Amino acid sequence: MIGPAMSTFAKTRWHSERLGCESTLARWGHYGQPVLVFPTAGGDAEEIERFLMIKVLDPLISAGRVKVYSCDSVAGRTMFDKSASPHERMRMMNQYHQYVKHEVVPAVRKDCDDEGIGLWAAGASIGAFHAAAMVCRFPDIFHKAMAMSGTYNLLRFIGAKEPSPEFFVSSPIHFVPTLAGMHLDLLRTRELRIASGEGKWEDISESWNLANILGRKGIPNYVDNWGPEWHHDWVTWREMLPKQLDAWTKPAA
Repeated sequence: MIGPAMSTFAKTRWHSERLGCESTLARWGHYGQPVLVFPTAGGDAEEIERFLMIKVLDPLISAGRVKVYSCDSVAGRTMFDKSASPHERMRMMNQYHQYVKHEVVPAVRKDCDDEGIGLWAAGASIGAFHAAAMVCRFPDIFHKAMAMSGTYNLLRFIGAKEPSPEFFVSSPIHFVPTLAGMHLDLLRTRELRIASGEGKWEDISESWNLANILGRKGIPNYVDNWGPEWHHDWVTWREMLPKQLDAWTKPAA
């Protein structure tokens, strides 16, 4: 049976020169705050529907409180591709973020019929890295991030001891300490919610490390510790994201 959210599903594909491949942008909803949800490491734009995230978000989508988008995790797939050099994996991270800024965001804004609308970012695991990076890199575009069960120090997966210049500007734990001026001033008006369990395959120290880096620069953030019964799994993320989006979009009393 097709639910309300799926009845408003649409997707578009185009060739991205920045990524060097075909890319997909999926959308669920007809109206509301646009939320760009990044997939896990090897996921595609429709991963969140297959893993029932859209089902649990349906009340918010159907009420017109959020309009959910997702794009392929091209950088995530490249990062774990052992046949690619560390340099290429770091380069692709920046290319992916530029693809989001210059290709995905204009497509979302066109779909919303609002060239200046601010977006929210969300994601779990590697998707949490991208969600946090979007707000920190582009606070003029992304206003909030819901980063769930995130891993923020990616160099150990890439196999590099030091970040390349392209990776440095993509990684919040590296570039945020260097921010100043108007960029930092604007970022201090944004919000990052950093949620994590402490169960199987979780490492909440990653969340605390990012939070401490943000806090030292006066950037609003909050670590939401869900405790040891919550694992690094879709069951956890299906609980986390609807609750946070509900809180952020709840009508004023």
